[in-house]
Amino acid sequence: MQEVKISETGILELDIMELPESCILVISQGKAKYASLPAHAETSIVTYKGKVKRVNFDEGEDF
Repeated sequence: MQEVKISETGILELDIMELPESCILVISQGKAKYASLPAHAETSIVTYKGKVKRVNFDEGEDF
């Protein structure tokens, strides 16, 4: 996951033209990160006490 800049005033600085075609944006604990989505995968976000702890990508391919 790649970090997204947050200004001192709390504004996300993100150029959507530079993002992958399909991606997720996760905001937690004053941090923002994004990641591109794989073509074939199950994506899960694990939280603990209301905070994001982990983002899992379980990639696979139909056969």
